Amino acid sequence: MKVLLLAHTPDPEKVVATAAKLCYSSSDIGSLRDGLTEEKTAGFIEMLASIGHESVMEHVSFTFGIEGISRACSHQLVRHRIASYSQKSQRYVNENGFEFITPPEIEAVPEAKAEFDRVMEELTKSYEKIADLLTESHKARFIGEGADEKTAASKARKLANEDARFILPNACETKIVVTMNVRSLFNFFEHRCCNRAQWEIRAVANEMLRQCLEVAPHIFRYAGPSCVATGKCPEGKMSCGKMSEVKAYYAGMLPHQEV
Repeated sequence: MKVLLLAHTPDPEKVVATAAKLCYSSSDIGSLRDGLTEEKTAGFIEMLASIGHESVMEHVSFTFGIEGISRACSHQLVRHRIASYSQKSQRYVNENGFEFITPPEIEAVPEAKAEFDRVMEELTKSYEKIADLLTESHKARFIGEGADEKTAASKARKLANEDARFILPNACETKIVVTMNVRSLFNFFEHRCCNRAQWEIRAVANEMLRQCLEVAPHIFRYAGPSCVATGKCPEGKMSCGKMSEVKAYYAGMLPHQEV
């Protein structure tokens, strides 16, 4: 798995503080940023956190590139609706010899790993066979309709990929670019950093949060699973029961500076 922060709103903490200052002062737009030292910016953000004023956080966004995750993971990721996504297409990209993600629990049991690898190998062969058969069928039709050999072959392969992909497993590796504003990231971290989240998306969320903290430590100081962000666990009887350990873990993520 690889998570890379590709871009973010410049000077994100000052943007949030500027928007907050507008809400609570009579300053004109041109002078809103005047006097916004690092200390005052941090103070504004701390105040916003204490009163739950999160709408101003929507003015700042972060864009991540994520690769080496499974389709099972990306299916969970795209359920977070206030975000923008661009994902590697299984329709336009040939998946011959596709990479796949092996869950650690399967990796740890030799017999399970052997069976998993056997099935992935069979699916790889089946995908390639189906794609080749469909390619030949479509190619013959396109040539029959008057297309030249090269054009027919190109069109046929793309069309074959469209249907051959139905055999690909959730384990199939994918790549995705995601952009979220800070408020959406808070929600994402509350759900996906939780110990009860699926292991793969939890790892993605933790790495996204770590990189956010490097850029905007004051904004993301209280970000994390619900027990960190709100001080409460919403899982009831299904709680992991490790709130103290979880809080300590995320406190340890904070950069070594005054926050």
